[in-house]
Amino acid sequence: MRLLTVLAVVGGAVLAGIGFTGSYSALVRLGQQHHFGWFAHVFPVGIDAGIVVLLALDLHMIRKHTPWPVVRLVAHFLTVCTIAFNAASAPKPIREDLVGAAMHGVLPVLFIVSVEAGRKLVMQAANIAAGTESAGVPLHRWLLSPFSSGAMFRRIKLYDLTSYPQAVKLEKARIVYRVMLERQYGSIRKAPSDARLPLTMAKYGLSVDEALALPEEAEEAERLRIEQKEQRRIEAQARAAQRAAQAEIARLRAEGQITTARLSVAAETGVAEAQARAAQAQADALAAAQARAAEKGAAAIESADAAEANKRAAEADKAAAETRRRTAETNQAAAEVEKAAAEARRIAAAERQAAADAEERAEAARKRAAEAQLRAVETRAAAAEVELRAVEAEDMARLSPKERGARKVARMILATGSSDAEQVELTAIADALGVSITTASERRREAVDLLNGGYRP
Repeated sequence: MRLLTVLAVVGGAVLAGIGFTGSYSALVRLGQQHHFGWFAHVFPVGIDAGIVVLLALDLHMIRKHTPWPVVRLVAHFLTVCTIAFNAASAPKPIREDLVGAAMHGVLPVLFIVSVEAGRKLVMQAANIAAGTESAGVPLHRWLLSPFSSGAMFRRIKLYDLTSYPQAVKLEKARIVYRVMLERQYGSIRKAPSDARLPLTMAKYGLSVDEALALPEEAEEAERLRIEQKEQRRIEAQARAAQRAAQAEIARLRAEGQITTARLSVAAETGVAEAQARAAQAQADALAAAQARAAEKGAAAIESADAAEANKRAAEADKAAAETRRRTAETNQAAAEVEKAAAEARRIAAAERQAAADAEERAEAARKRAAEAQLRAVETRAAAAEVELRAVEAEDMARLSPKERGARKVARMILATGSSDAEQVELTAIADALGVSITTASERRREAVDLLNGGYRP
């Protein structure tokens, strides 16, 4: 391989030099014939070097992920031009001397082929490094089966098949599957639509197993969408319930504050009214006693009956004492009202404390509910991740639908937290797999065998 590499590099450089030298001499003569003057010596360099520069620029732009096909088209145009110019540089016209024109025109071909070969090697190395290497269809297949080769070439290029043997293997599997369908149903048209999927999806580069797995994958994707929709609905209900609870707590707090304010105002108003009534009664009693004493004093002076006056004075003192007793009773009643107001304030404070305790308990309940909801979401996410990884592993193992179903039932049994298969009802298995109860029972038995054999997702 090293010898071949050295030979290819050195030989390619020699051929390119010969081609460039011959092309340069021919184009100089052609330029002089067309009166280019001194520019006849620069013109060949512009043409042939332009090809190299444009192809190198094309490679550089591809490496920078900014390809521009116009650059390579111009390089190919210059290639055609240099071949035509070299053919036209023959001493005689092309029609009169085809051999001489061909001999002149073949020289730049050596140069162009060497440059294109170098470009091919660089592109191949870049594609291998980037993982975008693409295979082709051999010439013998084009000659032997041009129509199927065209379809294969289309699939290879459109769907990034990396090798021709891989494409042949897929094509052979589809042919065998088609023959088996015809053997089973007598005709492809009589086969169910799901059974015809590998033939329908062949033009999209899918293998037989990948096409047959499409319905189950679609059902699984639909199931996941339904579960996600249900999860969003449950979360929305939880948020709505939380908002309703917060609104109810705010309403109860407002009502408690209003009740407390009413009791406080009523108590303060009662105390003020009792104090006013007691003061008014005391003033009235004193005024009446003073009036009666004055009247009796005047009567005693007029009648000069001192004993009678003393008796009446004693009666006035007795009335004054009675008035003081009533005032004391009024003050006692005011004290009782004040005590009732204090009790009302104490009850209002207790209600405020109870409301604060209720708010604290509600906040703790909301926190516990949020934590439970978070744990439930994390549990569902972990279960979904396990399910997804299990499905990916089954896809990589290319398991049959029957084997996939048994493994899914095994995961359902494990999700219950015990190894008892009876914990998972047959109706739930039938709904999850979309099968009958009998088939669900078989899948559950197969799942038990898998678990006993040590299966864990």
